Amino acid sequence: MMLESTIIEIDGVFLGAAILLAGSRLLRFHAVHDSVRALHNHILPDLDSLRRKVGQHFRKMMRPPSRAT
Repeated sequence: MMLESTIIEIDGVFLGAAILLAGSRLLRFHAVHDSVRALHNHILPDLDSLRRKVGQHFRKMMRPPSRAT
């Protein structure tokens, strides 16, 4: 059962929601953006950790590929 949710938005892009799990203080990530789909249903202990992990993954996936010289 979901108690509460918080929108996760990075660089103005809606990526998903952090859902507080009933009976615990844990948060489950519900991904809606393809770039962070690999993190869908990941459970983390707090909102800061979740935002940091999702943000790092999003920026890594959105980074243009480096060109070989």
